[in-house]
Amino acid sequence: MDDGAAGLRIVRLANFVMPTSGGLRTALRCLGAGYLAHGHEPVLIVPGERYRDEETPQGRVITLPGPRVPMTGGYRVVLGRRVLAPLLDRLAPDRLEVSDRTTLRWTGRWARDAGVRSVMVSHESLAGLLRISGLRGPAGRRAADALNARSAAAYDTVVCTTAWAAEEFARIGATNLVRAPLGVDLTTFHPDRHDPAVRQRYADQREVLLVTCTRLSPEKRPELAVDALAALRRAGVPARLLILGDGPRRPMLEQRAAGLPVTFVGFLPDQAAVATVLATADVVIAPGPVETFGLAALEALACGTPVVVNEASALPEVVGDAGVAAPGRDLAAAVRDLLGRDPRARRVRARRRAERFGWPEATAGFLRAHGAAVTAGRARADAGAA
Repeated sequence: MDDGAAGLRIVRLANFVMPTSGGLRTALRCLGAGYLAHGHEPVLIVPGERYRDEETPQGRVITLPGPRVPMTGGYRVVLGRRVLAPLLDRLAPDRLEVSDRTTLRWTGRWARDAGVRSVMVSHESLAGLLRISGLRGPAGRRAADALNARSAAAYDTVVCTTAWAAEEFARIGATNLVRAPLGVDLTTFHPDRHDPAVRQRYADQREVLLVTCTRLSPEKRPELAVDALAALRRAGVPARLLILGDGPRRPMLEQRAAGLPVTFVGFLPDQAAVATVLATADVVIAPGPVETFGLAALEALACGTPVVVNEASALPEVVGDAGVAAPGRDLAAAVRDLLGRDPRARRVRARRRAERFGWPEATAGFLRAHGAAVTAGRARADAGAA
């Protein structure tokens, strides 16, 4: 193991990520670019349809063939140690960063045996996921605590992006917990992306344009945004809803939205196009109850658009006074609250809130969790995160 802090090879592992993924894919890409900007050597290993090994702006990316996980809309995983363990041996990392607390937990033991310092990044609330899956109450809490204790014991450091995400580890007395928020590309996601032509395409000037940008999967609860639109229409608010994203719940959502002014845009691979839609919206709805950070909501704020968030998630902590938090059943009332505020003031407040979360600062936080050098200047870090 290289005990120096500069020029480290940081091997990063992630399952449940694919070309149409949202927040996790963005975080991996931006952090990798930031590590490069600080003089380190990031290597990302992800599952895919076939083997690939390529150099990218976020560093080296190795794709290992992995099976699809049923009923997840196309997610794949790297299973077993037969292929991955020998690859880790060959790569000889100085640091290991794992963005999966379940299927890849064994890599913590590999790192310990190899004398490699390891970090597990908690991108989801296990207690929240168990609750959504039906394991609620004391039984769900005990199961989450037991599994989280195993994860905390497997790695040298556990990184959580918000206090909300950290709570389930603090509750079990984990002593290796570090906070490091994620960031947002403040150049791509900017109020100047507002486009009257885009607005005209989806709504007229008398209508309220709502947007939700999320994966259409059970844990994201996208149906809450559709229900909010229905409640607003019943209350006489002339609102329309754009849904950015795709996933296994789309057929159900299309049925639920029948008769309502809902447009399913699908997944947009171009970040500039996403930013244009977010900047053009009047309000963005982030309905997920188990979000541990919520990059899409932060991107909306960076575009100057206020956000309604589910109060059960970490998002109230992220959006602050630039949005409104409410129970999932009351998102429509929260939208009306935001619409009652001065339009210019609410947009200025949203942008100012987002400016607290740049990728250079996020990258520095993750590198400190690794015990790695933060040596590059802000200009280089900004260039890497863009």
